[in-house]
Amino acid sequence: MRNTAKATTLEKKFPLLAVEENCILSKDADITACFAVSLPELFTVGSAEYEAIHAAWHKAVKTLPDYTVVHKQDWYIKETYAPDLTEEGLSFLGKSYKQHFNERPFLNHYCYLFLTKTTKERMRMQSNFSSLCRGKLIPKEARDKEAVHQFMEAVAQFERIVNDSGLVKMTRLTEEDIVGTDEKQGLLEQYLTLSTQADEPLQDIALGSEEVRIGNKRLCLHTLSDTDDLPGTVSADTRYEKLSTDRSDCRLSFAAPVGLLLSCNHMYNQYLFLDNSDSNLQKFEKSAKNMHSLARYSRSNQINKEWIERYLNEAHSFGLSSIRAHFNVIAWSDDPAELKQLKNDTGSALALMECKPRHNTTDVATLYWAGIPGNAGDFPSEESFYTFIEPALCFFSGETNYRDSPSPFGLKMADRLTGNPIHLDISDLPMKRGVITNRNKFILGPSGSGKSFFTNHMVRQYYEQGAHVLLVDTGNSYQGLCELIHGKTKGEDGVYFTYTESNPIAFNPFYTDDGVFDIEKRESVKTLVLTLWKRDDEPPTRAEEVALSNAVSGYIDQIKQQSANPSFNGFYDYVKGDYKKVLEEKKVREKDFDLANFLNVLEPYYKGGEYDYLLNSDKQLDLLNKRFIVFEIDAIKDHKILFPIVTIIIMEVFINKMRRLKGQRKLILIEEAWKAIAKEGMADYIKYLFKTVRKFFGEAIVVTQEVDDIIQSPIVKESIINNSDCKILLDQRKYMNKFDDIQAMLGLTDKEKAQVLSINMNNDPSRLYKEVWIGLGGVQSAVYATEVSLEEYLAYTTEESEKMEVMELASQLGGNVELAIRRIAAKRREE
Repeated sequence: MRNTAKATTLEKKFPLLAVEENCILSKDADITACFAVSLPELFTVGSAEYEAIHAAWHKAVKTLPDYTVVHKQDWYIKETYAPDLTEEGLSFLGKSYKQHFNERPFLNHYCYLFLTKTTKERMRMQSNFSSLCRGKLIPKEARDKEAVHQFMEAVAQFERIVNDSGLVKMTRLTEEDIVGTDEKQGLLEQYLTLSTQADEPLQDIALGSEEVRIGNKRLCLHTLSDTDDLPGTVSADTRYEKLSTDRSDCRLSFAAPVGLLLSCNHMYNQYLFLDNSDSNLQKFEKSAKNMHSLARYSRSNQINKEWIERYLNEAHSFGLSSIRAHFNVIAWSDDPAELKQLKNDTGSALALMECKPRHNTTDVATLYWAGIPGNAGDFPSEESFYTFIEPALCFFSGETNYRDSPSPFGLKMADRLTGNPIHLDISDLPMKRGVITNRNKFILGPSGSGKSFFTNHMVRQYYEQGAHVLLVDTGNSYQGLCELIHGKTKGEDGVYFTYTESNPIAFNPFYTDDGVFDIEKRESVKTLVLTLWKRDDEPPTRAEEVALSNAVSGYIDQIKQQSANPSFNGFYDYVKGDYKKVLEEKKVREKDFDLANFLNVLEPYYKGGEYDYLLNSDKQLDLLNKRFIVFEIDAIKDHKILFPIVTIIIMEVFINKMRRLKGQRKLILIEEAWKAIAKEGMADYIKYLFKTVRKFFGEAIVVTQEVDDIIQSPIVKESIINNSDCKILLDQRKYMNKFDDIQAMLGLTDKEKAQVLSINMNNDPSRLYKEVWIGLGGVQSAVYATEVSLEEYLAYTTEESEKMEVMELASQLGGNVELAIRRIAAKRREE
């Protein structure tokens, strides 16, 4: 009985023959080299870089031989974030962060490039000659082996030129990538299922005149296949108004509206057909003559003749290559109602490019079929238009979504467009790649910009990855996090020092837990005593420096010999007694070292003095092995005597960690306290810290909100900014009129300025987050979102009412901050 079914098998119609030497061979003897393409991240590229990318593509395309098809295929697939919630050692806040983002939808981007060598005859085929219309495909033989060899050489040159740009990276796909394995889906299978999921089975493909359907997915196709549909002018990039200001430009590629900005499942196909340019131009010359002959019969003939002549003039004047091009957007959905919305969204995206949206219902099947990787030779020629290489390349998509850093260490930030979590390394990987030469960071953000949230989020993740964290705070910003760590470690960690009248901060600068007084310890003690003794505008003489150094060394030797408990009182007694005798024996004159004056100035810190508690603590704390320490010194930040002394002692604690903890990551974060140590007398101290910390696997971070401080202080510029390769800025719109000064001080480029001024300009109202700009060594920069879970918010919050709510409930629960946060978070979710 005769088979009357309209269905046929995929095997019978499939246009590809084999994959050999990582190239796809079609049954019509076309050969295709396949690449995965890595583009720059969204909102990180300026106008100059877009021009450079455009120029690289142009140079590369010009190396290809005639009758080659360049097919760039960008996939934009809706996926959901799937964290590993069973990960061992995950902290309470770490787990809550992952749960907060669990199943968060985002648009993932995959970019491929196919270079197909075909023939003159195939390049001119129309849709009625598509392999879909033929009953049986008989494989042809590739006769011209020399042409194949030349094509592969051109492909290698193409790859090298694009990769040398440093902005776009092409990676050759292997046979496994194209065909797939038992465990991994191949590129061809992905295309025939319109899915990147590994377990997606092949389903029926309906290629009809009314609709094209892949399984349950119905296709919607918009094409740019006629010059009448194109805008009057094109460019490599365009201004993105939503993130631009009157002082700055945010740039995106010309085709960005049909790329990541079109938030649905879709595919953007870009085709360049490299015919023989000379024969094309000869054909146009002939056509122009015909139009001239017929001009008297029709005005349209006269206009067409003028357009053709302009095209020819451009080609001959500038030596441009005549090519054909085509661009299409294929969107799909398994919901017929959503398909109508997709049609409108895609049309709107093309309209944003100033193109005329043309919803194509005629050639959907043949264009989908020609889009199969390696089957570009099957493209219907009537769907293309004549142009030159340069304007055609303006339609290439130029950016991808944010990518994870390939590093085990890093921070969890969020993509500013979709909110997808990003693993970001701003310390180790940039150092390894030579992007930065130190890990130090400078953070600038006005009050209310989300500065404390970002720093809490950062130091919490540093701590959980094994770092030693020391924080100098002036506003109780880290109290919640510190109390949480203190409770979790049962008091072993999370040490919180704060100054109160009843319990003031007290130290013992002469104490070491193992009795070792290395050079840094001695220098730290000398700097401290010098600060107590001399004013900022009163530098010591050389004789005074030597006398002070001898006094400190003598007392340390006495400690070692007598095994006495060291303290500032002991040092004062030593100077008053034994050291006085030493000075008399040496016959040191009073004008060289005034001992009486020295003792008189230091007397307030001696027993019975006003500040006798400050340097004579009997609590011998072992801070060397505490991994999370907070010094809250808000109560004394304006105290001329206590503030600088306490700050120096804190710095000494960190330098002790820095020197003694070999191979362990160390971090010191100083809020407004840097003002005290950035005075003339302490400039060398902070310079030493910022220059030396990098050698000991450490980083120094300074946080400020007063923009005038950084503009007016030369010490900040020399000591802090010049030695901080990572700069982090939050919302700067309060400083819009001063930003030129900030830009000059921080050495920001115009692109970086535009990124900074775009912060929080287009935030998603359905998500609660603040944006932050991170720049690395003037080489890499991007804006990220600091979005946290409700539990993290309650741990980080600086709102007094919310902090009190957490702390009061924790005190009722026996000091259990974690349980308090859990209960408040659960209550708020219910409400």
